[in-house]
Amino acid sequence: MKPPRPDGTRAVTMRQVAEAAKVSISTVSLVINNKVGARIGDDARRRVQQAIEELGYRPNALAKDLVSGRSRFIGLVADAIATTPFAGQIIHGAQDEAWRHGFVLLVANTEGNEDAEREALAMMLEHKVRGILYSTWYHRQVDLPTGLTEADCVLVNCFSTADVPAVVPDEETGGHDATTMLIEQGHRRIGFLNTTTPSPAHDGRLAGYRRALAEAAIDFDPDLVIDVQPDQEGGYAAVPALLRLGVSGVFCHNDRVAMGLYDGVREAGVAVPADLAVVGFDNQEVIAAHLRPPLSTVALPHYELGQAGVRVLLGLDEVGDDGRLTVACPPVPRGSVAGLRPGVIAEPSPGAAR
Repeated sequence: MKPPRPDGTRAVTMRQVAEAAKVSISTVSLVINNKVGARIGDDARRRVQQAIEELGYRPNALAKDLVSGRSRFIGLVADAIATTPFAGQIIHGAQDEAWRHGFVLLVANTEGNEDAEREALAMMLEHKVRGILYSTWYHRQVDLPTGLTEADCVLVNCFSTADVPAVVPDEETGGHDATTMLIEQGHRRIGFLNTTTPSPAHDGRLAGYRRALAEAAIDFDPDLVIDVQPDQEGGYAAVPALLRLGVSGVFCHNDRVAMGLYDGVREAGVAVPADLAVVGFDNQEVIAAHLRPPLSTVALPHYELGQAGVRVLLGLDEVGDDGRLTVACPPVPRGSVAGLRPGVIAEPSPGAAR
């Protein structure tokens, strides 16, 4: 005969399991915690396991964690990635990788509020998380928040001068591959709309652009690099200068700049890609895939950054000698790049402004 179930509005206790199995509470505890060397008869163990199943008893995971000093939680503290559509993939990647290794992700989105960061970190430390990922929605250097290094920690999409491992996108190779997409289609006079904002993306993508030109034996022309606001207005405003310079292809710092460029060249009667090939960066799906023609671009690997952060935290991947693991930014070819069309803004016109 099955023992009576307790009131369904309350959690089942270890005492109720002991009473149902007709054993002591200590015996139930030994069975639940699978205590090595415990002298428990097979019949008593069977009765405890049967009572646990029938009563629906759930062990207090937090209490077990406090005893063992370990938990199955990984913390993630972020500034704004949960509210930034494409950067939110960092959470998705970290969550999937954590789950794959038997962990659950605890996420705190702080919007950059220092008080919220401190409270989130304190809560995670109280829960004895396995470690903490600290992430930003764009790639940058950060100051470590107070309390972060009290647990194992990894920086994701950011880095610090402190001795903390970081997982970051490979900006330089991304810039190289974006420029190479244009070079492979015969373009040699290639403009680069970079950002006015000092950042690893500004420096890395420019370095990649220059490396791709050098590998193709194309002289670097600083006049073809124009720093613009990293948004649609920046791309739109750069169109007159690009047309005067006679470029046949343009690498844009991000997809929003490319969107503005599309608007400007359309108004000027220049067709993409027949008259001007365009490559962006970021692969913001809501932009890149829905422009006409769809924008060739380079993806920021947010999902993979989240995955790699968890793997570094768990010791499954290693950072380099510089304390960083760089994640590739894969090219995403679409319809905005075509072969060079001779005679159409391929070379500067006589007397063009330089």
